[in-house]
Amino acid sequence: MQTNAAGQAVLKLKTPWRDGTTHLVMSPLEFMQRLAALVPRPRPHFIRFHGLLAPNAKQRALVVPQEPEPPAPAKPPAECVARCAHYRPVRLSWAKQLRRVFDLDLEHCPNCGGELKIIAAILEQPVIEEILTHLGLQAGAPPRAPARGSRRHA
Repeated sequence: MQTNAAGQAVLKLKTPWRDGTTHLVMSPLEFMQRLAALVPRPRPHFIRFHGLLAPNAKQRALVVPQEPEPPAPAKPPAECVARCAHYRPVRLSWAKQLRRVFDLDLEHCPNCGGELKIIAAILEQPVIEEILTHLGLQAGAPPRAPARGSRRHA
């Protein structure tokens, strides 16, 4: 898309239409309206099924593979729940998540490699700012860069 001398949006078509049209000229507002019409609504279903594959089709179960019913799990003894690895919660601790995502190892000392123990998590904003200023670090968030202005192409 380009703009012409009159400030109108000029859109070059990938292939010419049957009538020979190779470019569409429209106002910037009309261009934005056409562009916005192409943006789908948030979280819609893009695939629609009809016939036997439709969600409420009576005979759908005959053609769609069904998941086998899992056997009922046996209840583990109480002492096994506390000690067995296969009964531990699946969720990772936040220290392990930080290591996984940002490669920050908060469980081992960076100098000697020894094991560290997390004793507190400070969540209060004034306390965090006081600690950072005491350490000579910037307490506030860095300033935001100014928004880039839209430039018109001639």
